[in-house]
Amino acid sequence: MTQSLKGVRVAILASDGFEESELSVPRAELDAAGIETHIIAPEHGHITAWAETEWGEKYHVDKTLDEVSEHDYAALMLPGGVINPDTLRQNEKAQHFVRGFFEAGKPVGAICHAPWILINAGVVDGRRMTSIPSISKDLINAGAEWEDSEVVCDNALVTSRKPSDLDAFCSKLIEEIDEGRHSKQHA
Repeated sequence: MTQSLKGVRVAILASDGFEESELSVPRAELDAAGIETHIIAPEHGHITAWAETEWGEKYHVDKTLDEVSEHDYAALMLPGGVINPDTLRQNEKAQHFVRGFFEAGKPVGAICHAPWILINAGVVDGRRMTSIPSISKDLINAGAEWEDSEVVCDNALVTSRKPSDLDAFCSKLIEEIDEGRHSKQHA
């Protein structure tokens, strides 16, 4: 890594029903790299994970969408699951928050169904991406070039398919965060 990541802040945008491993594993990896992570959600309190086949642990919300902007963070991470991205893609404040990272040239990581949020934020057209295969047509219809790979990086946009891809996803996301702003990252 070319710079110290200690003190770098990353937003993790989530709501109830996020896939637990897709938040807990990247958060642990980011924290281990010295990065400060904040869970951002539409409301204060806690959000509840989905742990593969049943409800999982509750996670403390550090800040709400009303309290933050893309200027507060060096990067954004979006965990998947089905419920979480479906909820957030319908939230205008979430869409605005996500779009701000692209406009500022900051790294964004999205795994599983999380690219649904990116579609509604209007930031996938012309981008090379991956996701859970069940939403590949959604991405293609929104103008993305979809491929079935464990991790795809397109100018600071890091995407992966599923929990078994988390090692590659975390490694690439940390690399992109270490590189900082990307002039070719765009909305």
